[in-house]
Amino acid sequence: MQPRNMSMSGVVDLAAVKAAGEARQKAEQARAETARQGGSAAVSPVSLVIDVDEAGFEHDVIQRSAEVPVVIDFWAEWCEPCKQLGPLLERLVVEYNGRFLLAKVDVDANQMLMQQFGIQGIPAVFAVVAGQALPLFQGAAPEAQIRQTLDQLIQVGEERFGLTGIPVDPDAEAAPEAEPAEAPPGPYDALLEAAVQALDANDFPGAVQAYRNVLAQDPANEEAKLGLAQAELLGRVQSLDPQQVRKDAADRPSDVPAQTAAADLDLVGGHAEDAFGRLVQTVQRTVGDDREAARVHLLQLFEVIGSDDPRVTAARSALARVLF
Repeated sequence: MQPRNMSMSGVVDLAAVKAAGEARQKAEQARAETARQGGSAAVSPVSLVIDVDEAGFEHDVIQRSAEVPVVIDFWAEWCEPCKQLGPLLERLVVEYNGRFLLAKVDVDANQMLMQQFGIQGIPAVFAVVAGQALPLFQGAAPEAQIRQTLDQLIQVGEERFGLTGIPVDPDAEAAPEAEPAEAPPGPYDALLEAAVQALDANDFPGAVQAYRNVLAQDPANEEAKLGLAQAELLGRVQSLDPQQVRKDAADRPSDVPAQTAAADLDLVGGHAEDAFGRLVQTVQRTVGDDREAARVHLLQLFEVIGSDDPRVTAARSALARVLF
């Protein structure tokens, strides 16, 4: 079973930051593989709009963003502005002829993605370019503004990452959806699936326990470690009053519980650098048990992002300077 938390890069801001050279290389490899298989790589205009859910997000958005910018439209059936914006974006993606893809996410059916992007209202439009998430705009913006934003997005994708889009054949028929290949079940798939179902139901204590059950048998299981860190974080922020937490943190800069709660909100809201910087400063201001509590909480937040994230590397260096 594939991890669905994208190394928590989705929970925060899809922080799997790709270097420009790596993105170009992936795009070139994708085009080369298509050519090797004898395909034209051309797609039907209908295929430029895809419905995306949590299970397919890694493949349909993250991986495809190494080939072409992916614009994400977060919408819901009951949202009247969404009904104005959605058809406009669907018309523009066809008009732009493969310079970007449009991924539509129904927030009612995919609330974890909504939380992961820190979305407070819909419609909300993001983009993912070479693995990087970029907020574009919120609400039913004027068409001229949307065009300008799309032009800038395409320019960034091309100049920084070499993403020139995908060819479109107006006469091509949309490819039928392939049945996903059944992967052989792993030894902990049932437990991991139970954890995922608990997360989907916002049962964070249940998800925590399910991930711990996996780790009790397989302490090195990376998916379980990552999922546990995510579930614990979401459980901590579930009952917080953001306004009160921010006030407490501002009023009591050396209070470790106030600062750790604010750091949790920072991270869930997509501001990893702010979360890390806040706790590094707290470590610097405190001594004894308070300092140790702030340090340990910071290390827990590193687990949410993943040790290979460059922001974690930078924060580790800042922590070391404060400690030593």
